Amino acid sequence: MNYFFSIFRLQDLRKKVFFTLFIVFLYRLGTHIPISGIDLASLERLFSQGGVLGFFNLFSGGGLSRFSVFALGVLPYINASIIIQLLTIIWPQLKELSEEGEFGRKKISQYTRYLAITIAFVQATVMTIGFRDFLYPDTSFLFFLFYSVLGLVAGASLVMWFGELITEFGIGNGASVLIFVGIIAQMPNYIHNTYTLIQGGVSLLGVFVLVVVFLMIIVSIIVVQEAQRKISVQYAKRIVGRKLYTGKSTYIPLRLIQGGVMPIIFASAVLQFPLMISHYTQIEGVKNFFSIYYRYDGFLYNFVFCLLIFFFTYFYTAITFNPQELSDNIKKYGGFIMGVRPGKSTVEYLEAIITRLTLVGAIFLSFLALVPIVTANLTKITSFMGLGGTALLIIVGVTLDLLRQIDSLLVSKKYEGFL
Repeated sequence: MNYFFSIFRLQDLRKKVFFTLFIVFLYRLGTHIPISGIDLASLERLFSQGGVLGFFNLFSGGGLSRFSVFALGVLPYINASIIIQLLTIIWPQLKELSEEGEFGRKKISQYTRYLAITIAFVQATVMTIGFRDFLYPDTSFLFFLFYSVLGLVAGASLVMWFGELITEFGIGNGASVLIFVGIIAQMPNYIHNTYTLIQGGVSLLGVFVLVVVFLMIIVSIIVVQEAQRKISVQYAKRIVGRKLYTGKSTYIPLRLIQGGVMPIIFASAVLQFPLMISHYTQIEGVKNFFSIYYRYDGFLYNFVFCLLIFFFTYFYTAITFNPQELSDNIKKYGGFIMGVRPGKSTVEYLEAIITRLTLVGAIFLSFLALVPIVTANLTKITSFMGLGGTALLIIVGVTLDLLRQIDSLLVSKKYEGFL
């Protein structure tokens, strides 16, 4: 408890924590403000069936089932970030802009916001048209379409701003924190639905197996998230000016999953877009294809999910880890990796290690995404189907990231940290 109370003894950390909690409160308040004209009771019954709609609702923190102003959540911003990061690699102008320091970063952030609003407009239009069957009889559809799209886009823009405020003035990555809060807010519903299934005659053994599997997944996530490959680096004696720096040995910690929770968040966000369009479309062939072959618990959906996880794991590693730059920095300060020649050999050595680590990390993330679905199908308990390994990874990953940031601030002020 001394560690916990030390958070509130530091003025800077206390301000960050309370600011984050205040923004989270505003976000949760917005998810309970519905857009008028929809029969919410009928909409709640639709979402209580689970499946892909339950998965959408999970990422919006329950805002979608209430058709609130924050129904789109932070997903338009995440989709925009994915597109901009991909374009930064293949578009020379954006790549040059990203290398221009603070000015380039601000311009790319501005482009991301514009694209996020555009995506939010498309998603809001599709969602409003898809929910037209739930309108009250005396509601004009054209007028509803106008103010619904306007409200949803404004809400998505506000959520995007909330995320940036948390990143800048609060604790943790803002978008991840908002998704984390939305998932946590849905946990009581999952527990209530499980209790209802137990009352309906579901085997308690199946519930026990499901709980044990989830606990094992959480433990494995923590182990893998904290896993490191330590590369020994030896620094020789050197003279800088009139100072003599003695040789020392240290190591470079390479994480097993460089991107943390971001690859699986990106993969989930990409998968949701076509599923949402398919759910709201009136084209019979498209609806049949997605309902039969591209279901949330189906083979094709999860196969594509695993492919996207592999892609984004390697992609995020590529943009966050630069072996050439790391090799140059080691050489610049007179260091070398034991048994490896400086220069090109060091770069190739680092690339080989990070490739193997990324492969193991991608396999683990794919396994994590599939285990809860397989377990739910075997135990016949589908009340936690919307949660899955994706949500568990986000919960654990964001929690560890928050603890790590708090820990670094505590240590910097001479307090003993959590970790």
